[in-house]
Amino acid sequence: MAAPCRTWTLQVVDTEFSADAVEWCPVEGWHSILACGTYHLRLPAAGDERGSNAACDRTGRLYLYHYNEEQPYVPLTEIQRIDTAAILDIKWCHVPVVEHPMVGIANSTGAVEFCHLTGSEKNSCMLEPCFKVDLGAQRLALSLDWSTGRGQCGCPLRVISSDSEGKLNLFSIDESAPSVHVLNQWKAHKFEAWIAAFNYWNTDVVYSGGDDNLLKGWDTRCSPETPVFTSKRHSMGVCSIQCSPHRENLLATGSYDEHVLLWDTRNMKQPLADTHVEGGVWRLKWHPTCDFVLLAACMQSGFKILDCRGSMAENMEECIILSSYVLHNSLAYGADWSRLCPRDSLSAAQDSAATYQSLGELVARPEEGDERLNLQVRNLKIIYESPTATFDVILDEESEGPALPLKDEAHSKLSGDPDLGREPGLRESSGTDRGGDPESVGSSDPGVKRPNRMSLDRSDDSASPKEMSIVATCSFYDNILHVWKWEMSLATPSETAGTRSPPERTVQSLH
Repeated sequence: MAAPCRTWTLQVVDTEFSADAVEWCPVEGWHSILACGTYHLRLPAAGDERGSNAACDRTGRLYLYHYNEEQPYVPLTEIQRIDTAAILDIKWCHVPVVEHPMVGIANSTGAVEFCHLTGSEKNSCMLEPCFKVDLGAQRLALSLDWSTGRGQCGCPLRVISSDSEGKLNLFSIDESAPSVHVLNQWKAHKFEAWIAAFNYWNTDVVYSGGDDNLLKGWDTRCSPETPVFTSKRHSMGVCSIQCSPHRENLLATGSYDEHVLLWDTRNMKQPLADTHVEGGVWRLKWHPTCDFVLLAACMQSGFKILDCRGSMAENMEECIILSSYVLHNSLAYGADWSRLCPRDSLSAAQDSAATYQSLGELVARPEEGDERLNLQVRNLKIIYESPTATFDVILDEESEGPALPLKDEAHSKLSGDPDLGREPGLRESSGTDRGGDPESVGSSDPGVKRPNRMSLDRSDDSASPKEMSIVATCSFYDNILHVWKWEMSLATPSETAGTRSPPERTVQSLH
């Protein structure tokens, strides 16, 4: 029996342009701040004399939000928007820079821009431009990563970026000025270098993935023309890489070939695990505290949460997919874990059940007037204009495959356009009405039946330990940002087998 998981949609936001990057601030004291970047390709005007030779205009917008769980129905509040060039990646530095959080932004003009977060109040802080680096003409900055992934600041602070010319660009940040200095630039891939990332345990080493299907490692102390290794294990473009901040020698990579690979960086000839996720893997994010949990943005197949314990400790050849969030009706691109500690979801489910009951009573007694019902519906965000369709439901998931013990066994094995819409097979959105109350849900199967609300109100669940997290995800083409809650029971099978019954699966939708 596998560990049960649940997901709740907390809020859905229209970003107007295609949303492709989303990042929670990792700096202590600022975890409630969320940044979202968008990308819009504006075609030449019909009367442009250059015709088909005219350049497309890539524009975008950077949004800054504040998350407040004391506002359960609309926890996310926009506090700033900045019109910019199209944004392809956003990354916060994991530690303060000159006593303030700093974010790096890779954009379509071939620049990496850096902004400071200023202000003392979380709900009124602002991003202010600090400095930028131009990578070169006629290119897009595609990704960036900070050397601070383990929450420790090295000297000097460094950033690695990749671009559409296949080059890697290494910078250092001088905190005394502050200012940025280019340390090195080199040709790493024949085509687009989709992704670049640091080895957080040895920041002299960086990794890159390109549209030439190659995964490469580089020692920045040596000649940059010669990689430390080159892997051809992926069969299509490599577009996501992240080093584990928890376990030395553990690396995750993803590709347009729809596979997530786990590697022991001491042996890059053969991956530890190969998991097919049914969609191109645009982003990978390790959980900030739970060292075996990995979040994947899988383009056509939504967002998936993987359990990597078996691959790290028991030589399992693939990871277990714990949950899938499939409410986005477009390409899944941006994804990130919040470091906030959400309140217990059982109480949230009970609150929602009470709200549903209240709605039912209002419908049963229409003589009390429509005004109160309309207010209740508006507060729940059940009805709003949006291009995507969902149901107002709760899912009690159980993943496929055997459950794994929670003891820390993995140390026995691991110690110490180029535009974003390149992938084929985009599914069209459905045209049904859509809900979005705080308990909407994603599923490991878009056709799976959902449980009724009463199945969640189980007193025996409250005693079992849980991992609860808040996640932000965004999708291309439908211009949507989702904030949702994920919960996994940490009880072992022997602890749960005698107390839990199989969940009922019925659909309940509000129109």
